[in-house]
Amino acid sequence: MNSAIRRLAMAAIILMLALMANSTYLQAFRANELNGRNDNRRVRDSQFSVNRGPILIGSTPIAKSEQSSDRFKFQRTYPAGPTYAPLTGFYSYLFGRGGIELTMNSELNGSDPSMAFRRIIDVISNRPQQGGSVTLTLNAAAQQAAYAGLSGKTGAVVALEPKTGKVLAMVSRPSYDPNQLASHDLDKVSDAWKRLNADPNKPLSNRAAKELYPPGSTFKLVTAAAALSSGKYTPETKVNSPAELPLPQTTQPLVNEDRRNCGGSDNATLTVALRLSCNTAFGSVGLDLGPDVLRDQAAKFGFGEKQLPELGAVASQFPGDPNQPQTAQSAIGQFDVRATPLQMAMVSAGIANKGEVMKPYLVQNVKTADLKTVSETKPESLHQAVTPEVASQLTTMMIDVVNNGTGKPGRISGIQVAGKTGTAQTAPDRPPFAWFTAFAPADDPKVAVAVLIEKANISRDDIAGGKLAAPIAKSVMEAVLNQ
Repeated sequence: MNSAIRRLAMAAIILMLALMANSTYLQAFRANELNGRNDNRRVRDSQFSVNRGPILIGSTPIAKSEQSSDRFKFQRTYPAGPTYAPLTGFYSYLFGRGGIELTMNSELNGSDPSMAFRRIIDVISNRPQQGGSVTLTLNAAAQQAAYAGLSGKTGAVVALEPKTGKVLAMVSRPSYDPNQLASHDLDKVSDAWKRLNADPNKPLSNRAAKELYPPGSTFKLVTAAAALSSGKYTPETKVNSPAELPLPQTTQPLVNEDRRNCGGSDNATLTVALRLSCNTAFGSVGLDLGPDVLRDQAAKFGFGEKQLPELGAVASQFPGDPNQPQTAQSAIGQFDVRATPLQMAMVSAGIANKGEVMKPYLVQNVKTADLKTVSETKPESLHQAVTPEVASQLTTMMIDVVNNGTGKPGRISGIQVAGKTGTAQTAPDRPPFAWFTAFAPADDPKVAVAVLIEKANISRDDIAGGKLAAPIAKSVMEAVLNQ
């Protein structure tokens, strides 16, 4: 009998110890994770009564909390609504959080370990918990120019500071109003959520960083970089550039857009080929270099790597094992090459920054409610994509594209702009994508930009990177340079 009691007591002790260990583990190691879950209603009820900190551009809030007269003490509001929605995300009682509201949740509600001392002071002084502020790197004028430029279009814009990697602008349209999801009228929130998710234009999607597209001829910058870096080519090297390039293993040739040879020659220089965006010339270069060289060069610009964890950006892709026809297509940004607008802005920014690609970042700093800085992002080098010499050669070639070639609509009076257009073919039953990527001033770059136009409600024949995307890039660059 005593033996049975001892065994039962031992089992009870073990269970109590296990319960204590699990409770300690949850509170010490998983508290932030569990509190941050979108489906944790108990925590959400509590957090909706916290004075959540603002998301700022400089000293201007683009998300803030205001006192509420209903069962929650505070209402989350977004003064600029759709302009910044893909970045701020939303703070919703029913549907949780998105964007910065999600990934910086613990900082914004004041529960982050970096703010522990502030919380202790609040407890001692019997003050309610107050969240910290998150300041973004955005340039308000550039953001507004990008948003206005995409009016009536489906697409995205990304602008970076080449020397640091700061995100100066990031816009995706169509967008949405996060105020509708943050409302305390839960029936209206539910209706808005259903409407947004049913919209075929995907307003909740951040096209700038989370959607992949064929980059088309903007990828010729990567192919040109690989060619110049190989030592086999200079800007004046003549390359095979007929109207049609026969490809191995297939009867389907690679053709130029106008079905003519490159600038009146079957052997154009690499500079002329980039100026006129000749498919056959870059297909020839791609076949000569091979897929491994192209893939390696793409990786040095950031392909295959996820950036901006604060937004959950996806990795751009170069195909794994293309055959020769697929390699030729890949060299001109077709086949299975896929890139985000963020990635193509990084390509231009890397060339602008003497070949050094900086890690892009969106969060400038985090501060407590009493304005003490708890974290600040410092610029970080990602890769040396090309040598400074090759970057200089590419810059000169890109200036030529804007001054004399397909990128003329991107010119800015009194300032040298370096750029590259792209018109990426998609499915036969849908229009191509229009691209433009550029940086300025070419001799001392302050801004690099990529513009993607997915749809513009115009004739298929009128869709081109120079016509559609370059004017938007110009307005964004001017917004940065005029400050």
